[in-house]
Amino acid sequence: MCRTQDGTAFLPGRRARRILGRTEGPVRTGPDHDSFGGTHVSTAVPSTERKVVLITGASSGIGEATARHLAAAGHHVVLGARRTGRLASIVEELSAAGHSAEHTDLDVTDPGSVHAFVGGALRRHGRVDVLVNNAGVMPLSPLAALRVDEWNQMIDVNLRGVLHGIAAVLPSMRDRGSGHIVAVASTAAHRVDPTAAVYCATKYAVRALAEGLRQESTDVRVTVVSPGFTRSELMDRGGDAEVQQAARAVAERIAIPASAVAEAIGYAVAQPAGVDVNEIVVRPTVQG
Repeated sequence: MCRTQDGTAFLPGRRARRILGRTEGPVRTGPDHDSFGGTHVSTAVPSTERKVVLITGASSGIGEATARHLAAAGHHVVLGARRTGRLASIVEELSAAGHSAEHTDLDVTDPGSVHAFVGGALRRHGRVDVLVNNAGVMPLSPLAALRVDEWNQMIDVNLRGVLHGIAAVLPSMRDRGSGHIVAVASTAAHRVDPTAAVYCATKYAVRALAEGLRQESTDVRVTVVSPGFTRSELMDRGGDAEVQQAARAVAERIAIPASAVAEAIGYAVAQPAGVDVNEIVVRPTVQG
C-alpha cells in the first residue's frame, strides 16, 4: 500500500493507476479505456456518466455497501472513515474486481479533515459529483441517564458531520453548476422513540437541513435516505447496555441488509441531472 502527498492510500502498480486516475502515457477514452486512465472493465455505467462519489463512514454497514454498489455500477468511489485498515481491505477487494476506488483517513467531526477529504478528490479528479454523508453513531439511553458525552458525540457526528460535508463540497458544486448531496438519515427522523431522543433529534435535524438545502438549490440535487432497522455496527458501541441489547435483538429479527439501502442510494444517484429524488424511506416490511 502506498500514499499520495495528501494521504490518500492506493495500491501500487497498474491497479494504482486505475484507482488514482493516472497512467504513464496519455489518457485514452473509448470502449476499452475509462476516463480515469485505466483499462476499462465493462460496467453498467457508460464512461460519459461515470461519477466521482465520496462516501463518509465507508468502513462498514451502509457506507461500505454503498461503496461496493456504486463501484460495481462503474462509478469511482472515494471511501472515508477512521478505520483505514478496514478501508484498505475494501479498496483492495474492489480493485481486484476491476472497479475504481481509493480511500483516505476521515474524521467527520473535524472540519479540516473533511475539507482535506474533499479537496484531495478535487485535486486528483477535478470534480466531486456526489457526496454521501453517511457517518453516524447511535448510543441509546434514557435522557435521565445524563450521558452528556454521548449526546455531544451524536450531535458532532450525525449533525455537524453532515454540515462539515456540505461546507466542504458545496462551493465546488456551485461553481460547476451541478452535484448531488445524499444525507443518510433514519426512520428516526420521522418518529421519536424513548431512549432514542437525542439520536432522533439529530436525524430530524439532518432531514430539515437537507430540505433547506434542496429549496436553496437549483443546480445541486439533494436526497435524504431514511433507513429503518438495517444490519450494521451502529448499535455495537456505547449507550445503555440493556437498551442497546434490546435494540440489537430487534435488529437480529427484522433488519434488512445494508445492500438494500445502498441500492436505494444508487437509484437516486442514477437519475438524470434534472430529476431530484427528494427522499427515500427504506425499512423492513414488518417494521412499524
